[in-house]
Amino acid sequence: MSQKLVIIGAGMASGRLIECLIDADPNAYDITLFNAEPRGNYNRIMLSPVLSGEKTYEDIITHSDDWYTENNVTTIFGEAVTLIDKAAKIVSSKSHTISYDKLVIATGSAPFIIPVAGKDLDGVMAYRDLDDVNSMLSASRKPNANAVVIGGGLLGLEAAAGLKEQGMNVTVLHIAGHLMDRQLDPAAGYLLKKSLEEKGITVHTEGFTKAILGEEEVEAVLLEDGTVYPADIVVMAAGIRPETRLANDAGLRVERGIVVNDAMETSEPDIYCVGECLEHNDQLYGLVAPLYDQAKVLAKTLLGEPAAFTPVEISTKLKVTGCDLFSAGDFLDGDDREEIVFRDAVRGVYKRLILQDNKIIGAVMYGDTADGAWFLQKIKSGEDISDIRDTLIFGPNFASGADADPLAAVAALPLDAEICGCNGVSKGDIMAAIDAGSNTLDAIKANTKASASCGTCSGLVGQVLQMSLGDEFVLLERETVCKCTDLSHDDVRKLIVAKGLKTIPAAMQELQWNTSCGCATCRPALNYYMVCAWPGEYMDDGQSRFINERVHANIQKDGTYSVVPRMWGGITTPDELRAIADAADKYNVPTVKVTGGQRIDLLGVEKEYLPAIWYDLNSAGMVSGQAYAKGLRTVKTCVGKTHCRFGTQDSTGLGIKIEKAMWGAWSPAKFKLAVSGCPRNCAESTCKDLGIICVDSGYQVLVGGAAGLDLLETELLAQVPTEEEAIELTQAFYQLYREGAQYLHRPYKWIAKVGLDWIKEQCVEDLENRKALSDRFEYSQQFYRVDPWAERASKGVDAHEYSPLADFTKVAAE
Repeated sequence: MSQKLVIIGAGMASGRLIECLIDADPNAYDITLFNAEPRGNYNRIMLSPVLSGEKTYEDIITHSDDWYTENNVTTIFGEAVTLIDKAAKIVSSKSHTISYDKLVIATGSAPFIIPVAGKDLDGVMAYRDLDDVNSMLSASRKPNANAVVIGGGLLGLEAAAGLKEQGMNVTVLHIAGHLMDRQLDPAAGYLLKKSLEEKGITVHTEGFTKAILGEEEVEAVLLEDGTVYPADIVVMAAGIRPETRLANDAGLRVERGIVVNDAMETSEPDIYCVGECLEHNDQLYGLVAPLYDQAKVLAKTLLGEPAAFTPVEISTKLKVTGCDLFSAGDFLDGDDREEIVFRDAVRGVYKRLILQDNKIIGAVMYGDTADGAWFLQKIKSGEDISDIRDTLIFGPNFASGADADPLAAVAALPLDAEICGCNGVSKGDIMAAIDAGSNTLDAIKANTKASASCGTCSGLVGQVLQMSLGDEFVLLERETVCKCTDLSHDDVRKLIVAKGLKTIPAAMQELQWNTSCGCATCRPALNYYMVCAWPGEYMDDGQSRFINERVHANIQKDGTYSVVPRMWGGITTPDELRAIADAADKYNVPTVKVTGGQRIDLLGVEKEYLPAIWYDLNSAGMVSGQAYAKGLRTVKTCVGKTHCRFGTQDSTGLGIKIEKAMWGAWSPAKFKLAVSGCPRNCAESTCKDLGIICVDSGYQVLVGGAAGLDLLETELLAQVPTEEEAIELTQAFYQLYREGAQYLHRPYKWIAKVGLDWIKEQCVEDLENRKALSDRFEYSQQFYRVDPWAERASKGVDAHEYSPLADFTKVAAE
């Protein structure tokens, strides 16, 4: 028979505890859950987006009523527990008395209400739960309403931003000299204040509240210096205190919080504690990450397994749109410490690292926080940074010699690097989930909890997905190109042509980008749209391409690369095979694999060897198979009528002609092509972006297939009688796709958007337009079809000394 477990408090910590217990042994306990609020567990971290209007309460529910029912959890909501009788082992509320075998106190914390005159007036409220948010939303509906937020910490600033979004006039009062003084140094605090003021929020630091004015309702706030701010509501966000009253009354050991040991046991047998109400080793905890760790430990304790809570270094981020900040570790000054500071006043970027004994012990960043996870990992590991001291402030890209690309930075993180601080999810945890089939952000969230709490790590989680899955993964289907602009991809493409924009800076200036130099999402898209719109005029910007395209090899999860030499139509020679074998031996390539596209892949090549290995392969007459490219990959073929008794046409020969005519072409996403010699389809033409099936009467051209995350069969575009027409139609379709599709969208997504009938009108029914499309493709090819490594060798560059970090210039093909 299951033991009776009573839990007091349905917050995030106890919610995670219940999940852990159910996952480990759903029959171990008969669980009864009390909550003073009239609802169950919801994501309190996301109250700020509810306040700002970005989300609704329904969006942040963690455990619904159905979830509690399905998992046999008895709920008593809307009733506060008033008594714990530890001798009789019962708890009582207004209308319930429940016995227990084990009891968990998870009462959380209570807001600190500063003891000033007027604190009890109507309109003075805390910011701790959904009822508080609803009260603020109700007050915001009054025209030209004023809100004063007391407290410039995380909660206070999120409340201020949300109220401003609701149209209120907002003033933040903070007692210290700069905002978020527990997490930020003065310089970062200044930048944060400046950013909030640009949003129309008044910030008053060193603001000591003397009284809250009003008769029955709030009218204003008076400061010690005589300043008066009008107020329809006053939000107290000046801190929290552990909610310990029940534990005190029950005679448990309580100091600042309910005292627990490493196993989350209180001073009394069979009574445990988790969350903000506890004190462990003289420490209190208010962030969700350690609370979740406590929940995992307590679940093991309750199941009779040994476990100990060990606090880990955590970071802080602010959930206010446009205010990107990161803080971790100890950033106070000291005689035995040194600091490295980077400032960019134009971009509003500030970074500061605090070092002690050649180790990073603290980091503060504002305006550019992309490297936060990397610095946090260095703080946790206590790594000696002497060798990268001079470039440390520039992050993993510069420090490791990698290109400035987010995926390179993520690839450089070790598997134990923490990606989701709230839930303690590492890069290795996410990659294991991906290997097990989780291939979307929602799937990762469901299976690992990464990004399921505050959501600020969603970008990092997406980068791990993209690094692992390549361009099969698209983080978000957005209406806009990225956060740097309000324009859609279609708008940007049209305006680039209409305004004659031929450089990325010109596009960002004329199209009113809201960042100075774009981001890792928009720069590659703009670069592609320029390449497509202005062939022969626009100079391809290699530094605005993804890491794979910049070094002409696919980055692997361990930071090495794969090298895939091109084999025209899948045909090779003994000399090419010898050259590949020699290269594999010479450069200690750990894995040599035959790919699904009928090529040989040299996997595990160190970055510094890329120029040299390609020099050797070029010398053997081989060029890049461009397995890294947003462009034509390979043309897969079967042997066709030359060898096969079922073959109807020379599929191998046609595949080679198409590949030699089209290789090196850029496109919105990777493009796979195949030619099958008969309807038996040995080259798998019916699941490619474009496939050709040879029949007795000619060639069936098929489009829109997919065999990745989505499985789609191709549709017939047209049947043509000759090879020449098949090649022209293939080029015309590819050019139409290149000119019209959104960056990173495969053909099947573009076809779904514009319709196959329209595509047929453009390149099947209108023969003149088909020829024009094919001609435009061939024209653009003369400027961009070049093997980058062969180009370097032809210019006399010593490939064994050349660094792939340099940008490549385009030259016309001979």
